[in-house]
Amino acid sequence: MNPALTLSQCERALTDRKRRCPLFHLLLICVVLRSMAFAQQASGPAEGAFGTDSLVKPVPTTAAKAFIARDITAVSLASYGHYKIFASGSGAKLYTSGLEYDRNSWGRFLGARFDYVAEFLPMVLLDAAVTSDIWGTPTTQAHQIVPGIGFSPIGFRLLWRDGRALKPYLLAKGGVLIFSKKELSQQATYENFSLQSSTGFQVKLTHRVDLRLGLFGDFHFSDAFIVPVNPGLDVMNATLGVTYHLGHPPAVH
Repeated sequence: MNPALTLSQCERALTDRKRRCPLFHLLLICVVLRSMAFAQQASGPAEGAFGTDSLVKPVPTTAAKAFIARDITAVSLASYGHYKIFASGSGAKLYTSGLEYDRNSWGRFLGARFDYVAEFLPMVLLDAAVTSDIWGTPTTQAHQIVPGIGFSPIGFRLLWRDGRALKPYLLAKGGVLIFSKKELSQQATYENFSLQSSTGFQVKLTHRVDLRLGLFGDFHFSDAFIVPVNPGLDVMNATLGVTYHLGHPPAVH
């Protein structure tokens, strides 16, 4: 017997048996599919005629940051009257203009969005009598305009119906006013503590912009008895502002 011929015949016989064996073909298909799966995981999701394979979804590596609502409001104030509550001054009017920052730092309270508020007033104009007594009561009919600046680092806002067309609000701010001269008396100080409160509505104009209408507000400033007298002022006022919403809220699917 020829050993080489015998070995060749055995290999052909083994090959014929493999070709006729269904288990061998099934095993071969499984090996090929598994190899393709490993290759696909290594190279990323396969893209076909309709884009990325919907069965292969990438796992996010970082969680999306929570959205925090923030607003910037350009707001102006004009007083239309005064009354004596915490201060003794009278016969003066106040006009301000500046920027207010609102941030939803405290979630919700009483069904409203509960915001931290800060304000910078680069323009403060006080229309007051040229001369007054030590308590801030005018002693002449002549008036003058006294400029100043203001800053309120502490405040809050309650905003109801956030995202709707009409949004009622209530806010309060505390800070300081600095005038170019002592007001409302020569016995007063250049620096005064301030306290504001206001209520009104924000009207939605666009997705990003609201119109603020402050229907009623109170603006108080005084030196808080840093000096022996406290010739401050309490004025009723109205405000008008334009609010711009910062950031992008999360997409709704």
